[in-house]
Amino acid sequence: MNIACQTTDDRQVEAFADANVWRRSMPTLFNPKTHLSYVKPTAVHTMKSFGLPDIGVAPIAASEPFQLFSPEAVDIMRKEALSDIAQEKHFFGCDLAPFQLRGYATEHAKFSFEAWSHPDVTRIVSEIAGVDLVHNIDYEIGHINVSIPGTRLDHETVPEKERDAVVGWHKDSYPFVCVLMLSDTTGMVGGETAIKTGTGEIKRIRGPQRGCAVVMQGRYLEHAALPTLGGQERITMVTSYRPRSPFVRDDTRLTTVRPTSHLPSLYGQILEYQLENTEARVRHVLKMIREDMRADRVNVKAIKQFLGFEIAQLRILNKEVVEERFVKKGHVAEAVAAQRAAEEAERKQREWSGIVD
Repeated sequence: MNIACQTTDDRQVEAFADANVWRRSMPTLFNPKTHLSYVKPTAVHTMKSFGLPDIGVAPIAASEPFQLFSPEAVDIMRKEALSDIAQEKHFFGCDLAPFQLRGYATEHAKFSFEAWSHPDVTRIVSEIAGVDLVHNIDYEIGHINVSIPGTRLDHETVPEKERDAVVGWHKDSYPFVCVLMLSDTTGMVGGETAIKTGTGEIKRIRGPQRGCAVVMQGRYLEHAALPTLGGQERITMVTSYRPRSPFVRDDTRLTTVRPTSHLPSLYGQILEYQLENTEARVRHVLKMIREDMRADRVNVKAIKQFLGFEIAQLRILNKEVVEERFVKKGHVAEAVAAQRAAEEAERKQREWSGIVD
């Protein structure tokens, strides 16, 4: 499905249609001095301010929109994302988000890849998040969500009250996301990010303007991207982040991305970094054990904490790597519902265990 000719701006249509020529003739690379236009967010909301427990890897829930990239940078990112080859090879649709582009940046969006991988951008996102982060995996750089009149698909599995959302109610697969607006939002009505608070109320974070972004600890927030009114496009670019330190727990769940991904790339990159983190922790504990052996002592408590942590992490990882024949392509809502049910069952089990104990 090609959306290049479905925008309302004739100049954009011409640029999109000629995207492949543009990429060959203008090999622009990311330069933070000219392509970054960072202005700190006016506010950063905490989990507690939303009435939610601090169950994440940092206290923050979400930032207000802030300027991140220059107009030139956004122009380049749009052209890369909306090129014919990106759409032909990397289009995915699902019941929560009917038009997505995933995994295209490493091959077909060199500028976008360099931008999101740049230390200055990572530092900005980390400062807002309050924890040292790194982009999760290369496959998740520059994920695109698109809402354009006439492109929505009819999915009976989506509840009626959620069908008009660009991305339906969900929790993200990864700890943090940075969501960048690629559309001109002048005169746009709607387009906010809706977040369910601890009281059951809905908090709306206003939609960012073109070149602006929002940082959110989306793994621990149930949220949705609300639709725009008046037939305007809404194109956002999402890059996911995780804590840099291998000693911080990893709550990655592939529920929302498994049905819309090239699994060899997704599984391979997830396994690579998680096993590298496991290796770093093993080496750390081995050093402690060897030092203790030389000192004729043993720290049983530390060893058991290490083993318990690794068992928990590997159990989660094993659960997330599902055989491809069992993955229902495009059926994210069903997977999210199953995860909600499992989480609720676990919560009730913990409550029951606490009463019994």
